[in-house]
Amino acid sequence: MALKDTLLYLGKAVFFGLIMAAVFLVVTPFLANKDMTSLFFQKRGDHGVELSFSVAVRRAAPAVVNIYSLSINRNQPLNSGSLQGLGSGVIMSSEGYILTNYHVIKKADEIVVALQDGRKFTSEVVGSDPVTDLAVLKIEGDSLPIVPINLGVPAQVGDVVLAIGNPYNIGQTITQGIISATGRNGLSSGYLDFLQTDAAINAGNSGGALIDTSGQLIGINTAAFQVGEEGGGHGISFAIPIKLAHSIMGKLIKNGRVIRGALGISGEPISPVMAQILNLPDLTGVVITGVDPNGPAARAQLQPRDVIIQYEGEDIPGVEMLMDRIAETPPGKKISMTIIRKGKSYDVPVLIGEHANNEE
Repeated sequence: MALKDTLLYLGKAVFFGLIMAAVFLVVTPFLANKDMTSLFFQKRGDHGVELSFSVAVRRAAPAVVNIYSLSINRNQPLNSGSLQGLGSGVIMSSEGYILTNYHVIKKADEIVVALQDGRKFTSEVVGSDPVTDLAVLKIEGDSLPIVPINLGVPAQVGDVVLAIGNPYNIGQTITQGIISATGRNGLSSGYLDFLQTDAAINAGNSGGALIDTSGQLIGINTAAFQVGEEGGGHGISFAIPIKLAHSIMGKLIKNGRVIRGALGISGEPISPVMAQILNLPDLTGVVITGVDPNGPAARAQLQPRDVIIQYEGEDIPGVEMLMDRIAETPPGKKISMTIIRKGKSYDVPVLIGEHANNEE
């Protein structure tokens, strides 16, 4: 009986030791990295440790600026003593380049950038792109705060995010939510895949930062979903993914504009009904619904109801991919497309034109 009790005692001790070892192995990596524990949990007086995103905010918020303008009314005397709040922007580099929305600055005669440390600068417009609603400004200053950024980590549905901006010109404000969806398209020009979030984005937030819980920039806030002419869709807001915004910024800094290829067509995905009508073997491809009579497609004798199945040898599963490939092609380059017309396959050479970045 004594032997049985001893074995039971030892068994409990071993079991408890294994449990503690497992807990230790799980917790040690977090304890070893002080940033992990201090990133989300803060000491709050006598109330113990509480969840907080203040570290992330401190990392990113100083680089989020308020953007104002002086607009000159040609029909009335200029009221030069007043600044109107337009929106927000994000300082992207020590050289003073700032990303914001195109619609924030498109009507401004003079743009003033206000930093959170109290400094104010008159900025110049480096370039703008109405298609993606992005613009780059530049200021000259020393020791400018720069937003943390990681282009290699895409946002995922369910990620906690913080929106930073200047809503209604009341001052810098932080709102919190999650990524509700990624790859939202069809909301503007067809060149954008938006991040959808339920973090509040109001007038004045446009051009501000959408950050993750480590303080890294993941998007440029752009709009709240509008229902009709009056109300917005509560909890439905959009941001331009940072990878796309960063790419557009580089092109604007280099050329002052974004140079895109154009084909001069409109199209839609292949539906089962359309596949049956056109006698297609599968449902992949884009059916041409319209052709610009003065565009490259017309000169290549493409026609409505032609189905594009390959672009430069690459299969085309949908409209968004095709439009992206066309936009990325340098104007003046001759490419080959494979189409199906009346059940037969053809290879068609096309000389790509240049997309006109018209203001909306």
